[in-house]
Amino acid sequence: MPIVAQSTETTDWVSRFADEVIEESERRAPGTVTSVATAPVVVVASGLSPSGPIHLGNLREVMTPHLVADEIRRRGRQVRHLISWDDYDRFRKVPAGVAGVDSSWAEHIGKPLTSVPAPAGSTYPNWAEHFKAAMVEALAELGVEFDGISQTAQYTAGVYREQILHAIRHRADIDAILDQYRTKKAPAKQKQQKPVDEAELEAAEGSGAAGEDDGSSGAGSVGYFPYKPYCGNCDKDLTTVTSYDDDTTELTYSCTACGFSETVRLNEFNRGKLVWKVDWPMRWAYEGVVFEPSGVDHSSPGSSFQVGGQIVGIFGGKQPIGPMYAFVGISGMAKMSSSRGGVPTPGDALKIMEPQLLRWLYARRRPNQSFKIAFDQEIQRLYDEWDKLDGKVADGSALPADVAGHSRAVRTAGGDLPRTARPLPYRTLASVADITAGHQDQALRILSELDPENPIGSLDEARPRYDKAEAWINNHVPADQRTIVREEPDAELLKSLDEASQQSLRLLLDGLAEHWSLDGLTHLVYGVPKVQAGFSADATPKELPPEIKTAQRTFFALLYHLLVGRDTGPRLPTLLLAVGQERVRALLGE
Repeated sequence: MPIVAQSTETTDWVSRFADEVIEESERRAPGTVTSVATAPVVVVASGLSPSGPIHLGNLREVMTPHLVADEIRRRGRQVRHLISWDDYDRFRKVPAGVAGVDSSWAEHIGKPLTSVPAPAGSTYPNWAEHFKAAMVEALAELGVEFDGISQTAQYTAGVYREQILHAIRHRADIDAILDQYRTKKAPAKQKQQKPVDEAELEAAEGSGAAGEDDGSSGAGSVGYFPYKPYCGNCDKDLTTVTSYDDDTTELTYSCTACGFSETVRLNEFNRGKLVWKVDWPMRWAYEGVVFEPSGVDHSSPGSSFQVGGQIVGIFGGKQPIGPMYAFVGISGMAKMSSSRGGVPTPGDALKIMEPQLLRWLYARRRPNQSFKIAFDQEIQRLYDEWDKLDGKVADGSALPADVAGHSRAVRTAGGDLPRTARPLPYRTLASVADITAGHQDQALRILSELDPENPIGSLDEARPRYDKAEAWINNHVPADQRTIVREEPDAELLKSLDEASQQSLRLLLDGLAEHWSLDGLTHLVYGVPKVQAGFSADATPKELPPEIKTAQRTFFALLYHLLVGRDTGPRLPTLLLAVGQERVRALLGE
């Protein structure tokens, strides 16, 4: 019987996959496992192509196996999470919106990504390293432990030489497998339920490797050949193998890009790679991968994952288990893509949210469930939801599955992720950052008045959450939605107020000093319309007629007009604290 250590969390999708992965790992080593200590190292894998900015859709390729690997570590098992950097893939196209890159980069199409110059101004030696570095930095902040493998290093060092020669010896068998799918029609596309932004479609795509050449014969070729040399003259893969000798491994190729031709011995040649649909299953066998998820572009009938499941047997390996993961959308994408020309990356998300929140978004949904990451106002609601869950976990009232998702967000097997000492509400911090426009002394004054009985003594106590909220305000809130407090009272509006409106202002002003805290001002601004209607300020919604809500909205709109000249704005208690008592009194006509 497989020895499956008990999950450290109440059963959730991560625990269930960990159970399956451990059982599969032990099936592959029958009779060798007598205890957890003697169990084989479990290998899970991700593959990323640094062909451009590695976006939040690609992050699911990493987070799914990371969470499973981390659960296996929590059980005391040894596990390796491999991230295969597909940096020896060809440069397929010039991505839109990359700073310092123009159409002239098209001359590099067909070269390995590590042979393409980095974007202008980059400190990295090549294209692949430039985009890899940003992802590595983000993964470190997210607490993702992994072993990175450069496919450029593997191929150019001859690590896969025997696997390459084996594939070529069995090229007829590989061709027969691939040929089962070449004549099949692609499934009809389902009608979209709603329009999708072009950048969202880009985010849904994989690296594009799923659509790469599978080695099928072309004009002048020797027939099916699962290996592509990179040209010795122009470094591009626009090459055709024109002859091959199985006994000597002598290979001749010609380049359609520059006309160069040469003859090499494949048993000592390291400037080329297996075609994708052969390369991927070869690596499953070579690394002993037990678990690897795949995106929708690799999971449709006849695509890489399905075909690889048959080809891997040629290399003496087995196909990994793993789910197909669904689309990760972006709330506020249209605005972002028009302003910055691309799909947001994990690094972009981590500028405006703490790693715990981003981890939680991936942990709480099963891989086959799509979800959105917010760059617009929705981020405030997500943070409210997260803080509410944090409180429920602390007081023991959270549901077991929610406790599991929370645990996976805030810590790994190696320990807790760094967190904000005083996690004040994100929407409050955003409002303060908006109103103070970078003046940290003013921000500290406001934040220290939120809770007079336990005042914040330094902005550092509210960091990094405060910095994330400030970055969101500065980079993702349009200028026409920013808050600008009036310099002078609106004398004309004040003069036109009826007696009831004047009375509401007087009730507010009379209570300011006594209620000067976030909770106190919340009670005050909601209470004024209640008192005016003859009810207690403490009356609950169930005790009040529906008209009170209308009266509250009217009162709030009046305050916003007098303070910021608009119908709406940040939450009024936060706004009042930000403006300060003296200035509030002046703007309200006292």
